[in-house]
Amino acid sequence: MTSDSYITFENVHFSRGRKCIFDGVNIAIPRGKITAIMGPSGTGKTTLLRLIGGQIKPDSGTVRVDGLDVARASSKSLLAMRRRLGMLFQNGALFTDLTAAENVAFPLREHSRLPEPMIQRMVTLKLQAVGLLEAAGQMPAALSGGMARRVALARALALDPELMLYDEPFTGQDPINVGVLLRLIASLNQALGLTSVLVSHDVTEALSIADHVVVINQARIVASGSPDALRAEMPGNPFLRQFLEGAPDDDQSELGQRS
Repeated sequence: MTSDSYITFENVHFSRGRKCIFDGVNIAIPRGKITAIMGPSGTGKTTLLRLIGGQIKPDSGTVRVDGLDVARASSKSLLAMRRRLGMLFQNGALFTDLTAAENVAFPLREHSRLPEPMIQRMVTLKLQAVGLLEAAGQMPAALSGGMARRVALARALALDPELMLYDEPFTGQDPINVGVLLRLIASLNQALGLTSVLVSHDVTEALSIADHVVVINQARIVASGSPDALRAEMPGNPFLRQFLEGAPDDDQSELGQRS
């Protein structure tokens, strides 16, 4: 773990009932970068996001977000941390009875004391950032899947977060919308100086924009590093090669796991 890490997992154990989700994992998520968390379905990728946000606590070990021990933080400190966090949910989770603009305005009205003209100005800026100002007055039911996901991204950015969490942002999107989302995530991260954590099983897409990658399998970290470093490690790590390339004949018993 280094001082350049915005989020750290230190010997984190977490189980649901008898199922071990994380078995002593150590993760360092670098500040100001895009980190992709990848692995097969059911390996705890979304659970990792919930640990970061403090919705759940580890059984043991420590999760720190910008130095804050999330599991042991006071309610006041945890709330302050969450106000610096933006979340793009897998299904967008827009409020169906609010327009696109009202969805983006919602966190500003709930968590700030800005006057209404300033809120409207902020909404305009956020919708412009995702290229959807013309959709401001539309209801979610009238939006395409890609447009709805971009409105949800604008809402996640409403409070100018330092940390963005993306839960399977490309699921259910056609290739054109995936391309738009990839460009938006990469450009916004750079322009706004965000730290981003992107959970995805879409290997090609995630690797195309990630600065850092963490691959999880069977409750442990299989590999971590830059996309190039993971590709270089593939020959000696059968599971990593199978996962990144979709090679069906690799022997699962030869997993080269390391924590």
